[in-house]
Amino acid sequence: MENTTTKPSYKAGFLGLIGQPNAGKSSLLNFLVKEKVSIVTNKPQTTRRRITGLHSAKTGQIVFIDAPGLVKSTSGLNTFLEKEAHDVIRSSDALVAVLSVDEDSAERNEEILTLVTKSKKPWIAVITKVDLKDTSHRVMILKGIVEKFGGKSIAVSNTKFKDDERSEILAKLIQILPDAERPLYDPELYTTENVRGLTEEIIREKCFEVLNHEIPYQLAVQIRKFDEEAKPCPKIYADIMVSRDSHKPIVVGKGASVIKEIGQQSRKEIEAMMGEKVYLELNVTVKENWFENKQTLKELKYVVDSE
Repeated sequence: MENTTTKPSYKAGFLGLIGQPNAGKSSLLNFLVKEKVSIVTNKPQTTRRRITGLHSAKTGQIVFIDAPGLVKSTSGLNTFLEKEAHDVIRSSDALVAVLSVDEDSAERNEEILTLVTKSKKPWIAVITKVDLKDTSHRVMILKGIVEKFGGKSIAVSNTKFKDDERSEILAKLIQILPDAERPLYDPELYTTENVRGLTEEIIREKCFEVLNHEIPYQLAVQIRKFDEEAKPCPKIYADIMVSRDSHKPIVVGKGASVIKEIGQQSRKEIEAMMGEKVYLELNVTVKENWFENKQTLKELKYVVDSE
């Protein structure tokens, strides 16, 4: 007698997180992966390049791609950010429309839904920040908009994530991925990012957190030297790049108080990530209007390839 029992299908693929700046994409990614792979601040446009996070289960593997928030520009750094977001849409097998309940413009959320539906790829909407005060009415409105676009939605908090929410979201996300014979990456990994890249992002995050000015938007971090074999501990030398001479004393601070605070917070998190003590030396450099300079953008790997 023929065995008609079918083996449960295994799924694996790339899942792009698409949303407006400060929609909560990075917080959502870190929650779903259960590791910090993408930096999070309360300022918009923190993510500058696509970041990957991995979730592996018996039923499948999700390769999350956290895209920069959607921007429109014709030059400099913002051109790179815009291209990164659209490249994530093109290269993903499925998409998550990340919609913030505190987004005042319905048109901006609808812009994201238009992009994911036009892609003709499987998608689901995740409504974020539902823990904010008096948002229940907005959640219902957003769910209605998602339904009009032919999609389904899940609402989550950004500060009170729950394990049952995580399990529910992951189960639904795996289902919209293509069938696969095996995982795309080692199931033991939680990201494809290297330690050097993660270190740069940690330092940049601490700059966002410590500095209360507009400087972070005109600030970049570049690892000058990363010696993992140094004794008695790894040695990291990094440049914090600002775009004006007047910005440098603000980043350094009186008596170097600000740069010391950035360094202390960065080192603490880098050591937690690496599981060992590290030596971290930060230096502030000035490159006038670096975010519009093609050569500097290339050095920082914020490159838009000509097609």
